[in-house]
Amino acid sequence: MSKNQEVERIAKKLDKMVHKKNTDGALDLLRELKNIKMSLETLQSTRVGMSVNAVRKQSSEEEVQTLAKALIKSWKKLLDEGKSEEKKKEGSPVSTSSTSKDTKSSETSKKSVDTPTLSSRFTTFPTAAVTTDNVRNKCRELLVAALQTDNDHKSIDVDCEHLAAQIEELIYQEFKSTDMKYKTRLRSRISNLKDQKNPELRRNVLSGNISPKRIASMSAEEMASAELKQIREILTKESIREHQLSRVGGTETDMFTCSKCRGKSCTYTQVQIRSADEPMTTYVFCNSCGNRWKFC
Repeated sequence: MSKNQEVERIAKKLDKMVHKKNTDGALDLLRELKNIKMSLETLQSTRVGMSVNAVRKQSSEEEVQTLAKALIKSWKKLLDEGKSEEKKKEGSPVSTSSTSKDTKSSETSKKSVDTPTLSSRFTTFPTAAVTTDNVRNKCRELLVAALQTDNDHKSIDVDCEHLAAQIEELIYQEFKSTDMKYKTRLRSRISNLKDQKNPELRRNVLSGNISPKRIASMSAEEMASAELKQIREILTKESIREHQLSRVGGTETDMFTCSKCRGKSCTYTQVQIRSADEPMTTYVFCNSCGNRWKFC
């Protein structure tokens, strides 16, 4: 297993601990990370810094917090050193000829604008096209606010304005206007990113685990928190069960009136789904239009 794969494995375990809100065993994983000689490339590709910081915030163990802080501090030094090296390369002379110097200086200047440094690639997103449209600018502002709901953007050190602009730009390019479909898409992104019960979505977007292109097109079901997905699954299963109960067997009656077609030709089934001392639940099926409902 390569160093990157090993670090990525540890990062995933830490993320699971944070998700389950149980950091038992985190200290051993942090010690493993301490014994790995970290490189800038590994930090960039695995984003292990975010995982360690999330564990530090959640754990109540002083030893875990101390070791996590030490790791993050050493990795920040690594980033700073990489940035310094990049600046030195950009500022070093390459020719004694004044004409050559001017040419090289121009090329270096252009390169520094077009190509972000190693550090900035790790912490920021590319800048999207500037727009003068008031609606689009307002949507970008709302996205920035949603991304900054908690302090995760500070610990990850991400440029929320660039990220928000990218997301908005991708949505605008899909609809080519600021019509209702465009606004509805933006509202759903903003609402889900602000959701305090779904911090994982926001963290994954900030860290780049979910790309701007992906979040721009995700469905409401895909953005939902794990808890909400579980509730939806339970409701779906209950709905299927009710559907099956109302279609299989049952007794024909004219005691019920369908709310859709006002017909009285119905079939009902009674099932004991609560405790024995409570009344049975009645499921009704309209023989005319197929409408189904639960009576009590």
